[in-house]
Amino acid sequence: MRQWFRRHPWPVSAAVADGAAILGGAVFPLSLSPFDFWLAAPASVLLLYFSVSDVNTAAQAISNKQPFKASVPRVIFRFYLYNLALFGVGISWIYVSIHNFGGASPALAASLVALMVSAYALIAVPQGFLYGRYLRSGPLLSLVGFSSLWILQEWFRSWFLSGFPWLFVGYAVIDTSLAGYAPFLGVFGVGLVLVLSACLIFEALRGRRYILLLPFFVLLSAAFILDTLRFTTPERVISVSLVQGNVAQDTKWERASAAPILDRYLSLSDSEWGQDLIIWPEAALTLFRQEAPSILKMLNARASQHDSTLLLGIPDRDADGAYQNTVIALGAGSGKYIKRHLVPFGEYVPFETQLRGMIEFLDLPMSHNQPGPARQTPLLAGDLRLSTSICYEVVYPDLVRTSTRLPDLLVTLSNDTWFGESIGPWQHLQMARMRALENGIYMLRATNNGITAVIDARGKLLDTLPQNTQGVLRTEVEIQRGETPFHRFGHQPVLMLCVAALLLAILWHRRAAKVRVDQGFG
Repeated sequence: MRQWFRRHPWPVSAAVADGAAILGGAVFPLSLSPFDFWLAAPASVLLLYFSVSDVNTAAQAISNKQPFKASVPRVIFRFYLYNLALFGVGISWIYVSIHNFGGASPALAASLVALMVSAYALIAVPQGFLYGRYLRSGPLLSLVGFSSLWILQEWFRSWFLSGFPWLFVGYAVIDTSLAGYAPFLGVFGVGLVLVLSACLIFEALRGRRYILLLPFFVLLSAAFILDTLRFTTPERVISVSLVQGNVAQDTKWERASAAPILDRYLSLSDSEWGQDLIIWPEAALTLFRQEAPSILKMLNARASQHDSTLLLGIPDRDADGAYQNTVIALGAGSGKYIKRHLVPFGEYVPFETQLRGMIEFLDLPMSHNQPGPARQTPLLAGDLRLSTSICYEVVYPDLVRTSTRLPDLLVTLSNDTWFGESIGPWQHLQMARMRALENGIYMLRATNNGITAVIDARGKLLDTLPQNTQGVLRTEVEIQRGETPFHRFGHQPVLMLCVAALLLAILWHRRAAKVRVDQGFG
């Protein structure tokens, strides 16, 4: 056996490293809601870092050889395997939308999800190339480069092809002390600290370089200190009611359903008039705004009579007749918000001419939407300025941050019925929690069928309504005054740090390579 290991180090090391990459990607979603096993996040990081680093395997230890250095293509392949498993498990809920509500057969839905995951995982290619080519010359270079590339890839995913900012590592530790970095550096900053900490532990134990545990303990100690700081303080309290109608998605847009849906929301809200703020979810009314003047006039009068502000989602049309997903404020409030960041294939169809008609999902009535302007006047609830987002928009940190300057409340209206009983709604809620923590103010989340929630300025869930039930979440929330560093500066400091660290690491590698060549070792 000893002789076999000496002659065959590659198959053993390749299988272990490839398997570690796959396992790392597959276990990461366990760190997010609804599982909330946060230790799966650093474990996932460590598995990928192990798989792409120059690690002594059992075969090399027996044969007394130098650490095996995988080729650059092999490193790229392992980054790809990780992302393939990550997205394959983490966004499996897309299957529910395509099959249950899009009318696609199980085989077609599974094939479309597999195609999407396989294609999207290719974003790992530049990450794997840079790490494999330039960042394996030493432990310090490796851990700095790996951590910077991780965060830059997450940032890239937040805008590439309109953006899909899902499964960020920082969300996993929102209920730990590492979340103390969020009001300063946002979810990318939290993620950077987590990835860097995991790599520091790995390098310290692998090479007995215990000095590397010092920066780890510094990062951890700083997290505990930062977690005690507060940048916003409560000024006053208002009363709020969030109404969850639990309207079935498969009949919601039928013309005959419009009146029963209105009656349901009126019935649920009957005891809530007089609350400072009442919120109905995304597209609570299924009539276009132009078709419902008498209904809106009645709602406005009822809310005004009780000095309440009613926020409700309703479809609208622009001057050219294009659909818009909107929220309007009635009664004591005023204004209209038009959704700015639309969901690909849900609210608009990329390459529409080629794809429209392939499956029923691409022909849904609300898949012809047009986005609203980038800058919009904030909705008002009395004298309160609201930062409003609709459904998918809440997962974009800078979109929420820049929506309204120094808002009094964050409000998001959503319809997660599309996700069914999957993990999607729980991941969506967790991201909304991070937005509240980053900006230091309360988040009110009103949904059609759950998870309706009130989130405090520390990102903690104060109360929720169960999924798939009708009900009203009645509570009081604190209006905060102040501003977090993240609300002022966003992710720019973290991104600049990662870019600078990556460039310095590459320059260091090239300099070291040149020295080796000059000394005759190249």
